Amino acid sequence: MSHIQKAIETINNKKEKVLSVFVTAGFPARNNFVDLAFGLLDAGADMLEIGIPFSDPLADGQVIQQSSQAAIESGVATRDVLSYIHSIKKHTGKPIIAMGYANPILHYGVSNFFNDAAIAGADGVIVPDIPIEEYDDFFNCNKQGLDVILLATSASGSSRVKMIDKKSSGFVYCVSVLGITGARGMFTDVEVDAIRATRARITNNKMLVGFGISTPENIKQVAPHCDGVIVGSAIIKSLMNERESCSYENTFKLVRALKTRCRI
Repeated sequence: MSHIQKAIETINNKKEKVLSVFVTAGFPARNNFVDLAFGLLDAGADMLEIGIPFSDPLADGQVIQQSSQAAIESGVATRDVLSYIHSIKKHTGKPIIAMGYANPILHYGVSNFFNDAAIAGADGVIVPDIPIEEYDDFFNCNKQGLDVILLATSASGSSRVKMIDKKSSGFVYCVSVLGITGARGMFTDVEVDAIRATRARITNNKMLVGFGISTPENIKQVAPHCDGVIVGSAIIKSLMNERESCSYENTFKLVRALKTRCRI
């Protein structure tokens, strides 16, 4: 059982759901990003997904796109992301996941990336634009045994979800709604039913739900049908609103409220 799997299992055994928080590396400010990460963990995040800035993040909505562009403009590169992960992992036992698109990883060198990510202390990777058909070609460089977390959607179909479940490690990332990331209102009954159906097809892994999770009320809707939730755009939007002050207290307050709902 990997570190990510053990962490999820431990939290679930306490009758809690996992709260995974996504942040774009180096945003809002590259010089205090590590302190921000510690603040998010202290506020209740059970794990962090550190996003590698990329100019064309196809699955992400406007909020994360803007944060990625800002990080690129401030000079954050893939090597900086791994440096952040290294600094964070020196002081926490919570899982840290590198999340990025194939293009910057290919530019870095796939084999070099997996090697350096492992040295930095990353526990897993998410590459959302590598489909299951290209899994072996892309991830065969993962000699270090990092968890490779794959995405499933309500449109994946039963056989495809089972393939994803078989190949994924750490957990399966369930995309709650079709489309791009971004905060939404309440989920419809149809969307909740689709999440429930996806969970029923996953037997090898835990399942975390992402895309559109932004409030405690959203968590209440999906919590019975998953092992945890992933929150990204709502966190990034809150950080944008606090960008000038750099205090991030409202963001930490949001994380505390989300984690409180994960305990109910």
